[in-house]
Amino acid sequence: MSVRLLVVVLLAVAIAGCGKNVDSAPPVATPTVTLNHTRVPLGSPVDVTYKFQVAPSATFAKDYRVMVHFLDADDELMWTDDHNPPVATSTWKPGQTVEYTRTVFVPFYPYVGDATVSIGLYAPGTDERLPLAGEGAGQRGYRVARLRIQPQTDNIFLAYVEGWNGPETAADNQAVEWQWTKKDASIRFRNPKRDATFYLHYDGQPAMFDSPQSVNVYVRDGVVDTFQVTGLDPLIRRVSIKAAQFGEDEMVTIRIAVDKTFVPALAKAGSKDIRELGIRVFHAFVEPQ
Repeated sequence: MSVRLLVVVLLAVAIAGCGKNVDSAPPVATPTVTLNHTRVPLGSPVDVTYKFQVAPSATFAKDYRVMVHFLDADDELMWTDDHNPPVATSTWKPGQTVEYTRTVFVPFYPYVGDATVSIGLYAPGTDERLPLAGEGAGQRGYRVARLRIQPQTDNIFLAYVEGWNGPETAADNQAVEWQWTKKDASIRFRNPKRDATFYLHYDGQPAMFDSPQSVNVYVRDGVVDTFQVTGLDPLIRRVSIKAAQFGEDEMVTIRIAVDKTFVPALAKAGSKDIRELGIRVFHAFVEPQ
């Protein structure tokens, strides 16, 4: 066989092989993702806006979850934001636009550089994934956004100084970390000397109390936010703080005060946990404007 003929045969085999991997199923929707920041330091929050333009002939027989994978430059998985959309897919209509925003915190992952967001729709507990329109990333995942992960040193460093129990991690996911406050917990950091937003990602145990816990957030002894803990699901508070509220000192303290705490050993049969627990904090972050 001549070299030229061999090359033609190999190309034909390669093309035929690629053709087997082409997803010919009609897409049920076109997904897009928009980030409020495309450069995000480790540990910082980013608002992710998800948008699905449902295809004119699409139908959904069941509820699917949104698969969201954050991949490094080698397409290795770093972290996920899988979730149920606020509008169940079983109710999506042909031609409908489904759009919503979620805030996620970039984990302290050992990576700095370019990253990609891959998205999909899957049926929980199965390998079933729906075809979507867009740049394929394999296995019906689709590349929808790009960002750059920057070092943590680009953030304002927060020191958890007083009123905190020790850090903990989830048994099934070491990327999920938290610390419980006591009755009065303090965070100290360098004064940004300009307007900023304080993010508090938290949850609690409302079943431990006859009435909801009340939480006050203080800056320099002035209350900048008040809220009640009424549900089990983690929530994110965004507190706008003016430069004048930080004052002129080089260091600033934010204080988180709860009106009621509980001790698991006194509240749950069989528990030996004698810690004083207020609210559980997953993330705290100060973002200058």
